Amino acid sequence: MKARILICDDEEGIRRYLQKMFLAKEYDVETFADGTSLLARIEGGTEGDADILLQDVRMPDMDGIEVLKRVKKLRPAMPVVVMTAFGTIDAAVEAIKLGAYDYVTKPFPKEKILGLMENALQLDLLMKENRVLKEELSRPDIPDNIVFTSAKFREVYDLTVQVAGSDANILVLGESGTGKELIAGAIHVNSQRKGRRFLSINCAALSDTLLESQLFGHVRGAFTGAITTQKGLLEEADGGTLFLDEIGDVSAAVQAKLLRVIQEREFIPVGATKPKSVDIRFVAATNKDLAKEVAAGRFREDLYYRLNVITIALPPLRERREDIEPLAMHFLAKYARRIRKNIRGFTPEALQSLQGYRWPGNVRELENVVERAAILTRGDLVTPEVLPIRPREDAPLLRPDNLLVSLEEMEREHIERVLRQTGFHKSRTAEILGISRKTLDRKIVEYALAIPGQGISGTLDD
Repeated sequence: MKARILICDDEEGIRRYLQKMFLAKEYDVETFADGTSLLARIEGGTEGDADILLQDVRMPDMDGIEVLKRVKKLRPAMPVVVMTAFGTIDAAVEAIKLGAYDYVTKPFPKEKILGLMENALQLDLLMKENRVLKEELSRPDIPDNIVFTSAKFREVYDLTVQVAGSDANILVLGESGTGKELIAGAIHVNSQRKGRRFLSINCAALSDTLLESQLFGHVRGAFTGAITTQKGLLEEADGGTLFLDEIGDVSAAVQAKLLRVIQEREFIPVGATKPKSVDIRFVAATNKDLAKEVAAGRFREDLYYRLNVITIALPPLRERREDIEPLAMHFLAKYARRIRKNIRGFTPEALQSLQGYRWPGNVRELENVVERAAILTRGDLVTPEVLPIRPREDAPLLRPDNLLVSLEEMEREHIERVLRQTGFHKSRTAEILGISRKTLDRKIVEYALAIPGQGISGTLDD
């Protein structure tokens, strides 16, 4: 499809000459005799419905430079070529400074104006392709399907789709590894914002200073090492969705700043003085009981109600066992394809082992187990021997009355088990458990867990 050219000049002869020239090249052409009608056309149109503007610097109703300023504000990416007569070169130079692509002096040869417009359109096409490519490269892998067969998760998914169409902020609750980010992605792709960006941040994984910088961005010189101005996720997610994972671990200071963003729809980058306006849909998630956190004074009540307009509670995997087999098959196909193995499925004994396990790490733990099994499987079926779940671990966590243990003891056993399965690789362990490295280190000290100098994997990360 040929480009659409807008021509604005108060001389009818120039408009007819240019229109005839461009129509002969099979361009779509619209002409305007003054700046007012041109601006009305651009304001009433949509982004991308016109590809380039050829505009005179002298207008009968308003200054051509003023017209250019308004055009660039409305369509900053649209290239503008200005036409100037002898004696108005200074105005043309000013137009270039304001963002015009180039200028041409009247009277101009046919070949010159055609060549200039072709070059401007080609550059515009390359810029558009570059913007699309950057958008694709920076966009996370947002899920377009969720694997389940259980009626329990069907209720969750139906609610997700139902509330996605609104613009309300949503709080997703659930244990670590239940798929909270997956649900946040499903909310985005089923919303009116699906054409814009979906960004996420793990609030528990960053210090307060780094979290604030990542969210709000900073200006050059805001702190030591800030050698350039950096956009934050709030600005990058403008018009889209921002997923705040582990919101329950955010400090009081950052909570206050987030509340301002949600209430006022504006924020101030670190080191700046002027606020920036944003339009963002927030989806937050936590494995904590935020109501209890509010009662204990660790989480702001006003922020809680701002985020908790709608709540989606995810059931743990042990409460939707019908989903274990389809999820396991999904992960097996994914990792078998990645490592180029032909693995058809699981033996009945392996499936029984998967079904009998309690999955304290939920879907994330299941994925980790299947990934390991795919790597170790030699035939075309996964057997129980390559599943890193032992008979003792397969047994229900509710033991005989005389062997009941505390929740604290179960947590200690699970952390130790995952540490051993990952070869005491702390980052991988924290990822499986759905906690930050800082939280894992604290738990290791709290439970006095022994960490050998060298793990099964042969390396340790500190």
